[in-house]
Amino acid sequence: MSGLYGSLSTALSALFANQQALETSANNVANANTPGFSRQRPVFVPGDPVTVGSLSFGMGVVLEKIQSLRDPLLELRLDQQSQQQGKLDSTLGALQQIQVTFSGTDSGIGSAVTQFFDSLQQLSTDPSSLSLRQGVLTAAGNLATVFNTSSQNLLTQRANLDLNVTQTVDDINTLTAQIATVNGQITNLENLKEDASAFIDKRTTLMRQLSGLVDVSVIQTEHGIALTTSNGTPLVSEATSFPLKTFVSTDGTEHILAEGKDITSSLSGGKLGGLIAVRDTTIPGLQSNLDQLAAGLATALNTAHRAGFDLNGNAGGDLFVPPPAGGVGAASALSVAIADPALLAASSDGTPGSNGNLIVLSAVHDQAVVAGQKPLDFYSRLVFQVGSDTANASADLTASSLILQQLEDQRASISGVSLDEEAANIVRYQTAYQAAARVVTTVNSLLDAAVNLGRY
Repeated sequence: MSGLYGSLSTALSALFANQQALETSANNVANANTPGFSRQRPVFVPGDPVTVGSLSFGMGVVLEKIQSLRDPLLELRLDQQSQQQGKLDSTLGALQQIQVTFSGTDSGIGSAVTQFFDSLQQLSTDPSSLSLRQGVLTAAGNLATVFNTSSQNLLTQRANLDLNVTQTVDDINTLTAQIATVNGQITNLENLKEDASAFIDKRTTLMRQLSGLVDVSVIQTEHGIALTTSNGTPLVSEATSFPLKTFVSTDGTEHILAEGKDITSSLSGGKLGGLIAVRDTTIPGLQSNLDQLAAGLATALNTAHRAGFDLNGNAGGDLFVPPPAGGVGAASALSVAIADPALLAASSDGTPGSNGNLIVLSAVHDQAVVAGQKPLDFYSRLVFQVGSDTANASADLTASSLILQQLEDQRASISGVSLDEEAANIVRYQTAYQAAARVVTTVNSLLDAAVNLGRY
C-alpha cells in the first residue's frame, strides 16, 4: 500500500511501537529498586515492505518483542554462591555460640583445672587443716560442675540446631511450593505466546532464596525447569513440588526424609548443610573430646588418690565417681565421690601431717592423661581448634560475601536498571512518538484537502 493511506499506516505503526517502548521504560524505572527484576528492552524490526512497480516502500516499524536482559550462566553462579554463603553463615553462627563454652585456659575448664591443682598446693602447707581440705573438695566440685555445664551447653546448642533444621526444612517446602506455582504460571503464559518475564524474575528470586537454604541443582526440561538437591533428590518438577519431611532418628536428632529415603548425610550446601555439619560432626567431636578429658583426668586423679591415706589413716578411695565405661558421657556425669574433707588422702604414710600423696596428686597436672597429652595441653588444643574453626569460617564467609557481591554487580550491569539510560530512552521514544504524530497530522490535513478538492 502506498500513497497517503500508506503513509498514515506507517506513522500509526511508529506511534504504537514507541508507545509500547515508553511503557517498557516506565516499567523499568518503576522497578529500579525491585530485587531480582531484570530490565526489559523493546526490540524493533522494520515492517515488511510493499512493492509498487519497480519501487519498494517501507511499511513502518514493528515491535517484535519485549526482551528481558538476563544471563542464565551468571544466575547459575549466583545460585551456587548463595549455597556457599548460606552454609558458611549458619556454620559461623553455630561456631560462635560454641566458642563461648571454650573460652581459653584462663576461664571455664582451664581455670577450674588450674584452681584445683592450686588448692592441692595450698593444702600441702598444712595437710591436716580441715578448711584447706574443704577447699580442695570445693575446687574438685567446681571442676566437675564446669565439665557438666560445658557438656550441657553443647547438648543445648545441638538441640537448638535441631530446631533450626526443622524450621529450615519448613522454609524449603514453602519455597518449593511457590516455585512450582510460578512454574505453572510461566508455562501457561508461554503456551499462549505471551510474555512471562515478570514471573521468570519472581522464580529466579525464589530460587536464589532456596539456594541459600539447601544445595540445589537446576535441570532444564522441555516444559520448564526441575529442581533437585545435589544428590538428585527431586524438589520441583514443572508445577509439582516434592516436600521434604523430618523425623526423629535413633540418635535423637531430626533427620531429613525425601520420598521415604533418609537424605540427611547427603545434604552439604546452604543453611541446612551448615546446620547439619555442625550438629552431626562438630559438636559430637567436641563432646567426645570433653568426655575423654574428663575421663582421663578423673581416672588419673582417682589412681593417685587411692595411693594415699586419709586423715584417719585409712587408704584413700576414689576422689571422683569413676567415669562410665568407654568414657562416653564422662563430662556430663563427672562428680566428686567424697563429701567429708577428712577422707581426702593427703598422706603417703598414714600420718596426719604427711603431704606425700598431695605431691602424687599434683603430679597429675603434668602427666599425659589423655591422647598422650597433659590435661591443660589437651584442653588448650581443643580451645585452639574451636577458635581456628571459627576464624576460618569467618574468613571464608567474608571471602564468599565479596564473591557474591561481585556476581551481584555483574548481574546489575546486565539486568539492572540504569535510570540515566532509561531517561535518555524516554526522551528518544518521546521524540519519535511526537514525530510520528506530526506525520499523522500532516497526512490528515492532506487527506482533508484531497477530499474537499472537488468543492472548489
